[in-house]
Amino acid sequence: MVDVESVNFFTESTLVNDPYPYFDELRGRCPVHPVAQPGVVSVTGYAEAVEVYRDGEAFSSCNAVSGPFPGLPVQPEGDDIGALIEQYRDQLPMSDFLVNLDGDSHTMQRALLRRLLTPNRLRDNEEAMWRLADRQIDEFIDDGEFEVGAHYANSFSLMVVADLLGVPERDREDFRRQLGALKPAPDVGMPAQVTSHDPLEFLHQRFTEYIQERRREPRSDVLSELAFATYPDGSTPELDVVVRLSTFLFAAGGDTTARLIASAMRILAENPEYQDLLRGDRRRIADFVEETLRLESPTKSDFRLTRVTTRVGGVEIPAGTTVMMHPGAANRDPRKFDEPDRFRLDRSNVREHIAFGRGAHSCPGGPLARAEARVSIERFLDRMTDIRISESAHGPAGARHYEYEPTFILRGLTKLRLSFTPIG
Repeated sequence: MVDVESVNFFTESTLVNDPYPYFDELRGRCPVHPVAQPGVVSVTGYAEAVEVYRDGEAFSSCNAVSGPFPGLPVQPEGDDIGALIEQYRDQLPMSDFLVNLDGDSHTMQRALLRRLLTPNRLRDNEEAMWRLADRQIDEFIDDGEFEVGAHYANSFSLMVVADLLGVPERDREDFRRQLGALKPAPDVGMPAQVTSHDPLEFLHQRFTEYIQERRREPRSDVLSELAFATYPDGSTPELDVVVRLSTFLFAAGGDTTARLIASAMRILAENPEYQDLLRGDRRRIADFVEETLRLESPTKSDFRLTRVTTRVGGVEIPAGTTVMMHPGAANRDPRKFDEPDRFRLDRSNVREHIAFGRGAHSCPGGPLARAEARVSIERFLDRMTDIRISESAHGPAGARHYEYEPTFILRGLTKLRLSFTPIG
């Protein structure tokens, strides 16, 4: 049993590889439960997490990616701290990024993003995914083994977003080289990505140059569409808004998708019967991806700051409290999902998982991530057989060992080495 009263989720290294017993113990006591970190309440129940996600009036997203670190610079008092949040919002990490916005600011930028991620553009992007997937697989197919993140998923997801946003072909290798170095901090604690207002300076600089150039000299390309995208009222957003949205897509989309692909391939390699099943019925790959998202949600923690004193699941949450939702815990809530710790392809309600959140802030890149995972699995099955876990890297069946990245925000394998037999 995990001592939830004393274990600090943010710093305890033993929770990195397997946080689920900790989540289960918290949920068993109460789905809305204070944790060892002062001023933080953990939400491990499905219904309770959905309630928080959907209530933008009571809960602010101003701390969505940073949680209690550093928090507001003053001690909140009273039952309504809305004015205090607005007063100090710009002092919180990444305060001007979409994920941390509230109200009208969020609504307008979200609408702008929908105009950028049109069905036609996403459809064209999916056509490019097949080519990009093969390009990555070509680099290691003759070796009979590969490391999923380093040799495939990191570069593939990066190049997919680069294609979506129209990064010129001549610059894509530079993007791949520069962004390949973006890793979480090596110790347990706040990831490097959230310690600065603008951690992705390379992306910010490049897209500033791209958008400025297209506004001066429009072309028939995606970057010009980005440069001249408008809000629903017809007004043109400031340059920085478009640049931040582009940066946000790279930062959030690529990393999350790479983790999803690695989790899916671990499950596929551990269960060869699924390889046979999916080869025989490719339509089931979509279900496979959804169950992977449920069982191994790429987002470990998502945060809100309580704007007004309220109640969730019968528990009073004072204004100023940091609420920490755990999608991976909510998606294993036995009140919602039968046999929650078991991977099941026949799960009838699997698409009700909240791996991509819920409500106004649900991940806008969810459809893109799903398509990337589906295309990747299809091409792996087309070009490889007998996909299996490398025993030299992870140990024999029954005694596997996997390491996960030491961050409290995201969940992803540090490495996954697979062996396979090439087809053809």
